[in-house]
Amino acid sequence: MQKRVIIMGAAGIAIILTVLGLNTARNAAGWQPITHTPAQREAMLAGSWRIMHPNTPGPHKAAILLSGCDGVHDNMDYWAGIMLDRNRMVMVLDSHIPRRLDRVQAWRAVCAGQVLPGSERAGDLAVALDALHRMPGVDPSETLVLGASHGGWTAMELMSELNEPMPPPGLSAWPRPPAELAAQIGPLVLLYPYCGMLSHGDEARWPQHVSGLMILAQNDSITDPTACRSMADKLVGKAADLHMVTLPGTNHGFDQSERSALSSLEFDPAARSKATGLVEDFLQDFASAH
Repeated sequence: MQKRVIIMGAAGIAIILTVLGLNTARNAAGWQPITHTPAQREAMLAGSWRIMHPNTPGPHKAAILLSGCDGVHDNMDYWAGIMLDRNRMVMVLDSHIPRRLDRVQAWRAVCAGQVLPGSERAGDLAVALDALHRMPGVDPSETLVLGASHGGWTAMELMSELNEPMPPPGLSAWPRPPAELAAQIGPLVLLYPYCGMLSHGDEARWPQHVSGLMILAQNDSITDPTACRSMADKLVGKAADLHMVTLPGTNHGFDQSERSALSSLEFDPAARSKATGLVEDFLQDFASAH
């Protein structure tokens, strides 16, 4: 009896591992079983994205903020404040709540690469960029995109996908021609992004006018900074205007204080301050060049 239980348990584990492996392969191949039209995706997202405007006359240039795989937390509020101070309208684009990935720690499936890979989430970003054109008080040109961790992965995926006629996985069509969406993007800020096996962000040239800043954590225990440096080198070799900085002695998610109970990561205010200075200098240089 005990032997039978052991055999059944081992078979169950093997089945689970097989399913997880097939699901990872599906995500890597860019196949999604659920497809939305751009209008359906926008309707799904619009109830959860947060819009904030500076207290100055508009129209204002925009910033879209993309959280990490655990959903929107206080670091998105922090960066929203930085962008508002720079007179940008802010959209915090929540990809989790519309998909109920905020419930019962379902977000862990996102972090494990089993649900909502960056290539699929790039469709959210494309739809959000298009929606800015219809929002009052918004100048959609030179839209800033800031992505943390999974959000950085998402932003890089879109940069690559904008070169393709096919839309991101899970979208039936581009909300506007990809060349028009590409022309809308200005500065790109990538905070400790995922650059691993499922990432395809270095497979195509970035739009020539886009300038990027990638900030890595030297002691990142979640994503591999070495893989990101390799990806950045590859993108620069394709003429991407991408600047990379590694913050010494820092870990993943240094700008976020809200954590799950079992998280080993810690908020690092000194690292966040350093990153803030880098972002502000980068944006000042971008503004001066344009």
